[in-house]
Amino acid sequence: MIEGFTTLSYEERLVETGLTTLVDRRIRGDLIETFKMVKGISTVDYRHFFNIAEVNTGVRRHRYKLTKERSRLNIRADFFSQRVVNHWNHLPEEVVETQSTNSFKNRLDKFVRKNLEL
Repeated sequence: MIEGFTTLSYEERLVETGLTTLVDRRIRGDLIETFKMVKGISTVDYRHFFNIAEVNTGVRRHRYKLTKERSRLNIRADFFSQRVVNHWNHLPEEVVETQSTNSFKNRLDKFVRKNLEL
């Protein structure tokens, strides 16, 4: 623990250290892994987790829209393949259409900062 931070709340510690929440870091990590899977950078085949929407004409944002599998149970909502789809589909084309992972990370961070300021 950092000296003097024991009396601060979680939110105050984040502000003082300049860190993001664990939830935000999890979403960022999920999006990075999804990017690597969809672009073929990862050894994991995205088809084991996602389906890319077949009709991409007129689709807003980007051509790698993912579809969610329907399920009867609420427990599935916490699965990686379910929790990342809405965040991924919300990303703009200039973020998703990059070629390298580092470029994706930089554009993702820029997009998140821009949307948080609004």
